[in-house]
Amino acid sequence: MYSKDGTDYFILDAHIALWDARPENLRNVHGKQFIDCFYDYHRNLSPESEQWDYDQYLYYSDRLMKDLFEDGYVDHAIFQPAILGEFYTNGFGQTEEAFALAQAHPDKLTYNHAFDPRFEAKGLEQLRRDAERMDLKGVKLYTAEWQGDSRGYKLTDPWSRRYLEACLELGIKNIHVHKGPTIRPLDRDAFDVADIDAVASDYTDLNFVVEHCGLPRLEDFCWIATQEPNVYAGLAVAMPFIHTRPRYFAQIIGELMYWMGDTRIFFSSDYAIWTPRWLVEKFVDFQVPEDMTEYAQLTTDTKKRILGLNAAALYDIPVPEHLQVAPEPAAVPEPAVSVAEPRAEGKAEMAGMA
Repeated sequence: MYSKDGTDYFILDAHIALWDARPENLRNVHGKQFIDCFYDYHRNLSPESEQWDYDQYLYYSDRLMKDLFEDGYVDHAIFQPAILGEFYTNGFGQTEEAFALAQAHPDKLTYNHAFDPRFEAKGLEQLRRDAERMDLKGVKLYTAEWQGDSRGYKLTDPWSRRYLEACLELGIKNIHVHKGPTIRPLDRDAFDVADIDAVASDYTDLNFVVEHCGLPRLEDFCWIATQEPNVYAGLAVAMPFIHTRPRYFAQIIGELMYWMGDTRIFFSSDYAIWTPRWLVEKFVDFQVPEDMTEYAQLTTDTKKRILGLNAAALYDIPVPEHLQVAPEPAAVPEPAVSVAEPRAEGKAEMAGMA
């Protein structure tokens, strides 16, 4: 829990990972390219005091719990793994290790799994087994991941749809999808947000959490999210711009608030690309610059929702009553106006016309 100026915040980090990018796990040069790109994001967008040594960055299981729950103010966090089997011998995301941590700390960690629909029937059967063993409530998809000669897939592909239908059957209702900045050597266009539009319409009982809120396609994402109530915005990668480009961050959060309101936006550190402590501190203190008058200011209640309450509601994670936001009073509807009895101002206008 984070406290500032007498206000307490429930913090749910909706996007964390445990990865292994050590040299002995690399399959080829692309694994090195991938983790180096991650490290460049970390180094260039973090305050100097928060930057890690490169070797520590490759594998950090020994510090995860401390970084999140002792130093980082986090009350609960959700693993969102990436497979990347074409780049890493044992996979990039350490799925079994992360699952074991979540089992050991169910009050603090939720484990989401990953699948690739290009494994077709074999992968679908594996998903069914994993869902039962892991009691899955969510999955994380990486549509730009390489698989053989394929350099990406769409959620609208026939096999993708079969997996989504299986998710419905298995109770896996939260579909997190990386739709954000490209990562070397993956292809930028394979992260396009367009396929979210169709599947959100077709599978209304699934929740589609668009990680990285579609950046750099923020406008495309917002036009989709405003008409699809089961689409959510994850702030992973967007958050650190609060430090290096605060006006850009104000634009991102301002556009999301304008199009979506404040109930479908999730705080995410993308740990271990960034650590949550400084992101939480800066977000609680953040206000949209006064000259950016097209955007609403962020209230304390809005910050509470984004920092934890929204994701907690989606995942049915209990939040102490004193950390909740009081429900807004219901709007009092105006009395219906009879066609035969125009409003008072209408009467005046009619009198003036007579």
